[in-house]
Amino acid sequence: MQTRYAIVLLLACLVWPARADSAEPPCDKYPPPQQPRCEQAWAQLNQESVAEISQFGLAQLKLRQEGKISPEQHLKENMAFIKQATEKRLKLLSERMAQDKAPVPSQPDRPLQR
Repeated sequence: MQTRYAIVLLLACLVWPARADSAEPPCDKYPPPQQPRCEQAWAQLNQESVAEISQFGLAQLKLRQEGKISPEQHLKENMAFIKQATEKRLKLLSERMAQDKAPVPSQPDRPLQR
């Protein structure tokens, strides 16, 4: 039962809405004009990862209930998964923010026709 609470807490932390008064930690490294876009991308990445995180959590819970992993193993594997999942989302965030910075190709200059 404790594990279910831990999973719910983990999911709540990942999908909790951003505070309006300050940038999310991964977004505070961007200039203020880019922070709203970063926060939007971060929230989207968190939302996209909910299914993967839930699936992992349920698989871990099943292994623990079957006695295939100890509480220590469960905690260790959960922490490793959280670290890996966060690193993956941070990398994706950087990629999405880099795409936003990419210059937009300009239209070739054409003389105005009358």
